[in-house]
Amino acid sequence: QVYLVESGGGLVQAGGSLRLSCAASGLTFSRYGMGWFRQAPGKEREFVAAINWSGRSTYYGDSVKGRFTISRDNAKNTVYLQMNSLKPEDTAVYYCAADGTRVFAYSRPPRSSDYDYWGQGTQVTVSS
Repeated sequence: QVYLVESGGGLVQAGGSLRLSCAASGLTFSRYGMGWFRQAPGKEREFVAAINWSGRSTYYGDSVKGRFTISRDNAKNTVYLQMNSLKPEDTAVYYCAADGTRVFAYSRPPRSSDYDYWGQGTQVTVSS
């Protein structure tokens, strides 16, 4: 059984920072690309960031580029999302996901359908 468990969400003021974590179990973590998506009320799920299995390739959604950083620690089976300069429009449920495809370098934005496993999500609320 694969589990992805997100943590680190919460309420923060605009301009602040949060670091999300996603702990994985039940899979060989170092073989999976990992991604973060988010979904705000009434909106479609949006791609945020992705990191390939080795950590050498990353990709960011346009709305978070320069503010968010994705990283991974394969020894801890954990992927992180450092979020800085948060804005009210970043308010959403954030989900991590695992992709079993061996991507060496991202050539396009990852899609939800690329991912095999999903976490339950963690709420991030940014107040103005």
